[in-house]
Amino acid sequence: MADSFDFNGKVALVTGAASGIGEAVVRMLAAGGAKVVVADFNGEGAKKVAASLKAATAAQLDVSDAPSVQKLVEKTLTTYGALHLAVNNAGIGGATAPVVDYPIDAWHQIIGVNLNSVFYGMKYQIPAIIRSGGGAIVNMASILGSVGWRESSGYVAAKHAVVGMTKTAAMEYAQQGVRINSVGPGFIDTPLLKALDAQTYAGLKALHPIGRLGTSEEVASLTCFLLSSSAGNITGSYHLVDGGFTAQ
Repeated sequence: MADSFDFNGKVALVTGAASGIGEAVVRMLAAGGAKVVVADFNGEGAKKVAASLKAATAAQLDVSDAPSVQKLVEKTLTTYGALHLAVNNAGIGGATAPVVDYPIDAWHQIIGVNLNSVFYGMKYQIPAIIRSGGGAIVNMASILGSVGWRESSGYVAAKHAVVGMTKTAAMEYAQQGVRINSVGPGFIDTPLLKALDAQTYAGLKALHPIGRLGTSEEVASLTCFLLSSSAGNITGSYHLVDGGFTAQ
């Protein structure tokens, strides 16, 4: 898979874009010539990423707030005059506890950030993309969009729902020129994981038959392929980047 794609003339919006997978996606889109809105709860982080790119603008928002997501899409249209590509990537890990002990406030928080935000994103992005002549959306799911994980019912429920919602929206808007897919990363090698003790880190690596963790750039490469014209016949699909995790 190519590390760069042709996004000249395209306008893209990425949430959770101040670091990790989101930042890697933003940089790959920009390298392909796209104008990018870098959106994140961490406004200063978004500004730092946007400032390092040729054609980008930053936005701070809470993705679990529908009016804020609507304003983000409106800002994109006002700033660049169109919206062709969107990546709904923002997410949190949430609380860890068995179902019976899972805190209700934590449940609402993770559903708000990891699921409702994707619904809000598509609700406002899809009409804008249609008006702009068509395009593509990628919703960031997880390996936990297809399997379970103890003490993570909130996260697992949200990511399963993202996969299903993606398939439904893809069917509804395919004939209007909007392709919608989801991506399911395994455990990704980030500075946060590298801060773990050696035994825990090695244990995470061992969960993946490939023998290592994935990188943000590998997830970004697949995401940008799905956004590109090379994936013109791909919609409603769920694509894993998991080093064989779910093949076991």
